[in-house]
Amino acid sequence: MDRARRWIALTDGGNGLEDFIDTNFPRAEKIIDFQHVAGHVGAFARVFRAGDKAERLVAAWCHILKHAGGHQLIRVLQRLDRKKMAPAVQEELDRLLRYLGNHVHRMDYPRYLRQGWQIASGAVESACKTVVNQRLCLGGMRWGEEGSDAVAHLRALYRSDPDQWEAFWAIAA
Repeated sequence: MDRARRWIALTDGGNGLEDFIDTNFPRAEKIIDFQHVAGHVGAFARVFRAGDKAERLVAAWCHILKHAGGHQLIRVLQRLDRKKMAPAVQEELDRLLRYLGNHVHRMDYPRYLRQGWQIASGAVESACKTVVNQRLCLGGMRWGEEGSDAVAHLRALYRSDPDQWEAFWAIAA
């Protein structure tokens, strides 16, 4: 990792993760998972409006988030007419604005996309499932740290490009 020009830390915003990254990966550029943020935006939209109207708002607000960033979405949400909202809806808006405000420094999605960086963790989560869990979490299996590390590396190689798998075994033989 020390040879890498850029470190990227893509997380779901869980409590304590940012401090963990700051401590253990101080050079990392921190990104909060776009889909996680979109889930919060969608939850508010469905309280704010019903049915198709809510889904259109989710699409519009997520478009703003992705193409203009978190700061712009906050501005849009702050302009909503609170006087027309029930107290419970106002509370949900406040909760969303607090969440966005706490994480906005990790929501510069337009810049991340221009850099070619991932903004969602789905690919990583899928890789964990297919590379690690499908091999290490089979019934009755018990792994120590050394064995699971070795098998995970082989599994990653096996699940990657077929030429890499063949090249590895050609060198190893």
